[in-house]
Amino acid sequence: MADVTHGDADAAAESSEKKLGLSALVALVVGSMIGGGVFSLPQNFASVASPGALIVGWVITGIGMLCLAFIYQNLSARCPELDGGIYSYARAGFGDFIGFQSAWGYWFSAWLGNVSYAVLLFSAISFFMPVFGDGNNLASIIGASVVLWLVHTLVLRGVREAAWINTILTIIKVLVLIIFIIAVLIAFRLGVLSADFWGRMMQVDGSHPDLFNQVKNTMLVTTWVFIGIEGATVVSARAAKRSDIGKATVTGLLGALAIYVLVSVLSMGILDQASLAGLKNPSMAGVLESVVGPWGAKFVAGGVVLSVAGALLAWTLFAAELPKVAAQDGVFPEIFARENARNSPSVALWITNGLVQIFLLLTLFYSAGYQALFSIATAAILPPYLFSAAYGLKLVWTKERYQDGESRSKDLIVALIATVYGFWLCYAAGSSMLLSSLLFVPGAVIYIAKKRINRQRCFNRIEWVVLVALAAVALYTAILLSQGAISLT
Repeated sequence: MADVTHGDADAAAESSEKKLGLSALVALVVGSMIGGGVFSLPQNFASVASPGALIVGWVITGIGMLCLAFIYQNLSARCPELDGGIYSYARAGFGDFIGFQSAWGYWFSAWLGNVSYAVLLFSAISFFMPVFGDGNNLASIIGASVVLWLVHTLVLRGVREAAWINTILTIIKVLVLIIFIIAVLIAFRLGVLSADFWGRMMQVDGSHPDLFNQVKNTMLVTTWVFIGIEGATVVSARAAKRSDIGKATVTGLLGALAIYVLVSVLSMGILDQASLAGLKNPSMAGVLESVVGPWGAKFVAGGVVLSVAGALLAWTLFAAELPKVAAQDGVFPEIFARENARNSPSVALWITNGLVQIFLLLTLFYSAGYQALFSIATAAILPPYLFSAAYGLKLVWTKERYQDGESRSKDLIVALIATVYGFWLCYAAGSSMLLSSLLFVPGAVIYIAKKRINRQRCFNRIEWVVLVALAAVALYTAILLSQGAISLT
């Protein structure tokens, strides 16, 4: 069992653990970001915006995400002792309570997201084997359970081994996407893209839709497709070189960004906006089918299967690794810190996948209950991005971790943009962000219990203010739910 005091792991075990190289870290970043969502981008964007608005939206999103990636690169270099990445930065910058809530929300969203990935996996497989239906019938839940525990066994054998499998799956799914991009690039027609470039014909009366709202709508779609950019920082303790963490984050983001932009923009040069908006998801299948024939749809469906399987593996690693690090820091219950002989976060993995299994069964017998909890937890993964960016801004402002006379102007600009973008991510989540307060309040109860067991002070003055504000938002959200102003569906 690993020592629960962070940084004091047994030396022999530390030296025997095989670390992750740059390629494995990049694959974790790309593999976690690119799941099933990319295959639905053509329809998702066409239903809300014109090609011109889409391009403007991508430019703004690209700048925001690049700045966030640079924040992680800067923090990983300046704070090498912080091994929990997105959670550790929140804790280092704003205290134990914010750190715990960041870890709590991230962990909850990660494993609940894996339930969705498991359902989506068999929904995609049903394209070839109809017995699996929509991915939530008995056959699908049995199949998803088998896959879950196969992934569990793989990660128990070692994080490096699981990361190696993830690398292979990531390479395959990226190749599928590249083949799609090449096919649509060859068939691309500039006239289709430019026919209604700014969406003047989107409304029946022929009036010009508000460009701002179109751009905003594209950014609402992009809010979720970059979740996972922090992947390398979550497993930073297992990186062979500290400098590889920042490199992997930026490289992975640039790769995913290029794929997303090409898939969405080039598709608008294949089918007109109305046709794209009417496609069934995964809409990439309909786009490729229109170019190469029926086999194109099957090719994309196969890509969805591999892509989702890779994302499931990557997020299983994250969902077990982050609570392990938080437990080593004394923030999560100590039991989560235990590792097996292969340095795998075994207890965190058993707890996490046990919860995934329970909720897989819940989707079969009481899908409404799962959907309700998933709605609550969806946006809980976003605040840690904001806190990471704000911590980067705090370091620049206070000059902490900077040498005397060292230039900070570039880092200040990046941190400001990243922080504003972090606020945008939380705002764009809309009612999901309000619902997540219902998850953070029980988290506060667990945090208090943990502190009392350790006979530690629970809150400082600022944290009391945060707790009261959180409780007020949760109460307000509960009132809105009772009045039907927001829903859990």
